[in-house]
Amino acid sequence: MYKVYCRTFQGVMKTTSYFLPWREPELLEGENSLSKLPLRIKSQNIESVLIVTDQGIVSVGLIDEFLEALRKEKIKFVVYDKTVPNPTIDNIEEALKLYHSNHCSGIVAFGGGSPLDCAKGVGARVARPNKSIPQMKGILKILKKMPPLFAIPTTAGTGSEATIAAVVSNSDTHEKYALMDPSLLPHAAVLDPLLTVNLPPHITAATGIDALTHAVEAYIGRGNTKETKKYSIEAVKLIFENLYEAYSNGTNIMARKNMQKAAYLAGMAFTRAYVGYVHAIAHTLGGFYSVPHGLANAVILPYVLDYYGDSVYQPLSELADLVGLSQPGDTIEQKARKFIDAIKELNERLEIPKKISGIIDNDISVMVDRAFKEANPLYPVPKILYKQDLNTLYQLIKE
Repeated sequence: MYKVYCRTFQGVMKTTSYFLPWREPELLEGENSLSKLPLRIKSQNIESVLIVTDQGIVSVGLIDEFLEALRKEKIKFVVYDKTVPNPTIDNIEEALKLYHSNHCSGIVAFGGGSPLDCAKGVGARVARPNKSIPQMKGILKILKKMPPLFAIPTTAGTGSEATIAAVVSNSDTHEKYALMDPSLLPHAAVLDPLLTVNLPPHITAATGIDALTHAVEAYIGRGNTKETKKYSIEAVKLIFENLYEAYSNGTNIMARKNMQKAAYLAGMAFTRAYVGYVHAIAHTLGGFYSVPHGLANAVILPYVLDYYGDSVYQPLSELADLVGLSQPGDTIEQKARKFIDAIKELNERLEIPKKISGIIDNDISVMVDRAFKEANPLYPVPKILYKQDLNTLYQLIKE
């Protein structure tokens, strides 16, 4: 009966999604495309913006040219640079105070997934001033117009510039959860590969597999549409063709550009088709131990695909065909196994660890509960897992 409940819920959600006010962000793409954004902001008669970023971005000067361009256009700005990995409710509330005290009317997110999520959280609080972040946890709790949000991703992974989700951590409870609402879709996104050229290789690796996780989980789930399958397929192909090159030769602009596009397409896929147990488990590891989200996904992905068994053989065999892993005469199962093995091999080449260190046995039962509640009944996964299944997966991934 529980499976019937989950599948019924997912069916209702899929039907409902056709009636939601979906939109795509306006894209500014290519080298130096960031230089076009100040005029785009000015064209909306925005006089003052809040810029949400982190200290790493500020310390290396990545944001300096953009700030100078805003000054030239006489656009006032205030910078919030205290965003931490796995952004917290405290981050959002601090940034919100700056937004209001500086009379801002727009938000710029500049950085990886954490600043983007933090900026979305600020937008949600502006749209719903009488609701706290915990009160907006889950699906469709905002449904109000947000201030114009401009996303400038500096990694190629989260796809947050294309999604309806903002993932937030509660420092007090070690809980990490998502706000999901079409209002959270950025109004414009800048895909400028020059912003990712100096990414350290380990971040290129983890964020790249994060994007692959989005594409694969969207593709193998039951929430697909023709559009999301197309996005997933394009993203998987781009990642297999470009991730290792971007990792080993960071100045290859074409590889960087293709990885940005892949992350964006994967974001477009999973924001409609959802993710699965990889993400549900990864969120708990971020909440309890501050494991970077992309790294957690990268480690967990092959374990979950293995665990799904024959429920994912068909879609994974299709992805194996797509990236040229199949041989004439291979069975569907053999193709699927080759695809999972290819992910394991790619992880190894990218020096992604095989296990997560630091998991405490006493925390696992709470993490199992939270992962279970996040995934079921919402995520239209290929196979419904129970708490004992999730417990097994935690045991498999812990060092």
